[in-house]
Amino acid sequence: MDSKPLKPDDRGKGRPKPAETREERLKAALKANLGRRKAQARVRKSAGDKD
Repeated sequence: MDSKPLKPDDRGKGRPKPAETREERLKAALKANLGRRKAQARVRKSAGDKD
């Protein structure tokens, strides 16, 4: 019975810092956005080549 209940300040120790989490989300969103824009550019270019 040595286990003691977690205090509110002990709960978040395993999680990354909020700023790091935000940075990772922004990085992923930017990468996805860039991929979409490249795909749209390829479609526009291939559509223009057929005319």
